[in-house]
Amino acid sequence: MKIGIIGAGAIGSTLARDLVKLGHEVRVANSRGPESLAKIAVATGATVVGIADVVKGAQLVVVSIPEFAIANLPHNLFSGADEDVVVVDTGNYYPDVRDRRIPALDAGAIESQWVSEQLGRPVVKAFNNIVAASLRDKGVPAGTPGRVALPVAGDRAESKAIVMDLVDTLGFDAINGGSLGESWRQQPGTPSYCHDLDAHAMKRALADARPERLAQYREEALARARAVLAARAKA
Repeated sequence: MKIGIIGAGAIGSTLARDLVKLGHEVRVANSRGPESLAKIAVATGATVVGIADVVKGAQLVVVSIPEFAIANLPHNLFSGADEDVVVVDTGNYYPDVRDRRIPALDAGAIESQWVSEQLGRPVVKAFNNIVAASLRDKGVPAGTPGRVALPVAGDRAESKAIVMDLVDTLGFDAINGGSLGESWRQQPGTPSYCHDLDAHAMKRALADARPERLAQYREEALARARAVLAARAKA
């Protein structure tokens, strides 16, 4: 499969490396240009390109950048993309920690629905609730006891099926996370977020998430993120 990845952070570069190993044709781009990605090319085996070229001819595009940077992508980025390209959003909103404030999200908009609106394309939410180290190290063959499960949310059944198959080939159980409107269940702070759960526990965690606690989930996630940053600063 021809795959484009926008963003070369921890999740984007890990996906690039693993997808190349699986035999996919992977191109990577970021906002700073190909010259800034020389080390990523060596480490992953992916081809580095300019942001305008990363979606051309791609069958699947992974968007893996900070949430506030979504609005800074070229407005016509997907104008040259195939009509049926699958777009995967791996992002999470961390206001005042990593992201600048986004009023729509602060007002309660679902993160990936907002991303879809900004990109002008349907998106599938996946790979956002696992840390890069687990994505890198914990993939195992199907049927392995305790295999880590990842939820996949979206509105197009065909696109979700493609992403769920990709999750499986990367070594994780794919769980149907429902519609994109239900993707809040895998946002930061929710029971499913960054806990490396197996399929049974992941389904339960998604079901246990409560919409009335969305603001609380985010504040709890922000508190943990600030604590991690403070600990790193002291180290």
